[in-house]
Amino acid sequence: MTKLKYVKELLQTDLGTEGSLLIMKKIHDTLIQSVDKVMIPRSEAAWVVGPAQIPGSSYDFNLASEDTMDVRAIGEGAEIYHDQEEYTSVNIKPVKYGVQIRITSEMLEDAKWNLLDMNVATAGKRLAENENSLVITALDGAANTTSGGAAITIANITESMQDLEDKDYTCTTFLVGNEVLNDLRNIDTFVEANKVGNTEMLQRGFLGTIYGMNVLRVSTNAGMTKTTSFVLDRTQAYAIVEKRPITVERFRLETYDMDGAIVTQRIAVGLLRSNAVSKITTS
Repeated sequence: MTKLKYVKELLQTDLGTEGSLLIMKKIHDTLIQSVDKVMIPRSEAAWVVGPAQIPGSSYDFNLASEDTMDVRAIGEGAEIYHDQEEYTSVNIKPVKYGVQIRITSEMLEDAKWNLLDMNVATAGKRLAENENSLVITALDGAANTTSGGAAITIANITESMQDLEDKDYTCTTFLVGNEVLNDLRNIDTFVEANKVGNTEMLQRGFLGTIYGMNVLRVSTNAGMTKTTSFVLDRTQAYAIVEKRPITVERFRLETYDMDGAIVTQRIAVGLLRSNAVSKITTS
């Protein structure tokens, strides 16, 4: 009788621990996944070359050089000047990336979810983030750089646009880090409806298009520096060469009583024309 009274007393005074005595503990039946990163879509690449198009271990892009071949005035009866277009080549060699996953049979038997499938799905996300980092690394080779101050300004954006337009490229895409996006939200020209001409900033939190360029936010933990942004011509800037798409190979380790999977990808990203990219840096 004393014991029952003691249990009742714990429950009433909120001293009992969930999962002990008479208090039941409920574990949520669904695993809450981590938030997906915001990454650059493949549509922003000038070329995406797949496995069927790569007979060997690398891929060459042949490019006509800018502003080659001149025409000149020729006097009557004079020899015509000789000139020709020049060409360059960019070789992109895919590199293998991957991860090995091993899970014991006991964990697979006792877990509330299929741990192997869940880990394979996460590996796929990490490879996608790695691809995004490769794109940013390639864009870092931009021939043009605009140095801003503590916050990005309209003058910084238009200066980088001019860098491309001086070489006759078209400014199609504006990739921004999180801090740069915050700066854009604080520029009244892009906030006030009477100036920008619409209420998109109020509806979405940022303008999807600035000066005709698609504005894309890129996650800091997917390779993008939060104080960096890029203006680029997506038809000329970079290419993705994928010799092996994301591939999953399952295996069984009998001696360890484990099931596992190997998730791999062979991919590389190369800058095609450095003048088709301008990098803006702020502090």
